[in-house]
Amino acid sequence: MEKIVQPLYEDNHLLIVNKPAGILIQGDSTGDTPLVEHCKEYIKKKYNKPGAVFLHPVHRLDRPVSGVIVFARTSKALERMNKIFASRKVQKTYWAIVKKHPPQKKGKLVSWLVKDTKRNVTSAYSEPVEGGQKAETNFKWLGKLNNHHLIEVEPLTGRPHQIRVHLAEMGSPIRGDLRYGFPKPNPDKSINLHARRLYFEHPVKKEPLIITAGLPNDQFWEQFLTLDDIKVKDKYVDKMY
Repeated sequence: MEKIVQPLYEDNHLLIVNKPAGILIQGDSTGDTPLVEHCKEYIKKKYNKPGAVFLHPVHRLDRPVSGVIVFARTSKALERMNKIFASRKVQKTYWAIVKKHPPQKKGKLVSWLVKDTKRNVTSAYSEPVEGGQKAETNFKWLGKLNNHHLIEVEPLTGRPHQIRVHLAEMGSPIRGDLRYGFPKPNPDKSINLHARRLYFEHPVKKEPLIITAGLPNDQFWEQFLTLDDIKVKDKYVDKMY
């Protein structure tokens, strides 16, 4: 099993880690220990902090998803990071593995999403509907390997299950995602969706931060690093959304 707390960046204001698939960000009715508590314990031990540790997630990743997650270590950093995400001044890049080739190599998906909180399922509509939130997602096909396709995804909004439902509506559900139409689960109950990269301005230092999360320690994931298209994808735009 992968180490739970995998730091990618840390200072007095932020702790950014690579979340393993299968772990919650915050606690829920299952009673499972969430990532935020593991990270608090990490900070407490590393910095020998007495008393309670302030740490709060700035955004969310679904339980079966892996990748970059940002925690604020102070209330000031939390307030500023919330504003950065709310104003879309952050570029989010995900990688997804699908079985079915997308209908086109790149494009933009736009729909109105409605979440059924009782069933924890999101539905997509092509036109505005009551209770619907507009969702926009850019995607690009990166290549094919072993009858699966790697897609790079940039969500321009942050709706619940946005990437999962958008790719499913496109006809390319994410590998392992039974909830949105993939026929088989992954052995570890993960789905092949990975928050690969975040790009934003540090809330206090005002310096650009580019954070990249290594792929899960899994041979199926790692084989996709060999695709020729990927070697040029670690170049970053010089502007933010």
